[in-house]
Amino acid sequence: MLHSALINVMVKAARRAGRSLKRDLGEIENLQVSLKGPANFVTMADRRAEEMLYSDLSKARPGYGFIGEEGGSRVGDDKTHTWIVDPLDGTTNFLHGIPQFAISIGLQRESTIIAGVIYNPANEELYIAERGKGAFLNDQRLRVAGRRKLDECVIACGLPHIGRGDLELSRVEMSEIQNRVAGLRRFGAASLDMAFVAAGRLDGYWERDLQPWDLAAGQILVREAGGIVSGIEGDDEPLKSSNVICGNEFVHAELVKILKPLAK
Repeated sequence: MLHSALINVMVKAARRAGRSLKRDLGEIENLQVSLKGPANFVTMADRRAEEMLYSDLSKARPGYGFIGEEGGSRVGDDKTHTWIVDPLDGTTNFLHGIPQFAISIGLQRESTIIAGVIYNPANEELYIAERGKGAFLNDQRLRVAGRRKLDECVIACGLPHIGRGDLELSRVEMSEIQNRVAGLRRFGAASLDMAFVAAGRLDGYWERDLQPWDLAAGQILVREAGGIVSGIEGDDEPLKSSNVICGNEFVHAELVKILKPLAK
């Protein structure tokens, strides 16, 4: 399948960084038995992947800004375009050798995400989306699931890390949703949760207290697959609110109806 020059640049960068992460994942099992554990090793793997991505993307598109989880914001001469990158979404999974992690690359033009790539090098799943051109998984067109009964839906969520986020609110939200759906899942990588919604594997997903690099690529995937993406309020932008709800039109509306009042 032919892709635009922009998508080709993003895919090439993701695959190169992905090869590095896949090699590093192979070392995790050896490090798990050490007293120090693999945490420092994973931090280095994360930073190395981000530098690879920055190098490849900046060579291909000189002047674009760059926001990465590890290196922060790097201002470019082109003030209208910014790469928003998570070199290793699902760090805790990666740390434990769980193959549910991804490289996430979004491109923002002014205030709009115009392209996204999410790549899991552990299973070679490559998700791409470009504004107005649809969403794809390994060149297969994606559509969100069509279920319209919440009690038939499987919904994913996030959980706050120790010392971060509102744990009590999270428990209330999970209880409310779990009572109404077929299943609740927590996979530990926001970009892949959104990719799974785009692919119809999950019917919906919500999470609070996210960062732009968690959301940028995933939100365009869901929208290009025919889904609805917002913050918890239902009409707010996730990149501004740091919260997300997504699914098909029905599931999104139902999740907003349940979750919005709980934070009041």
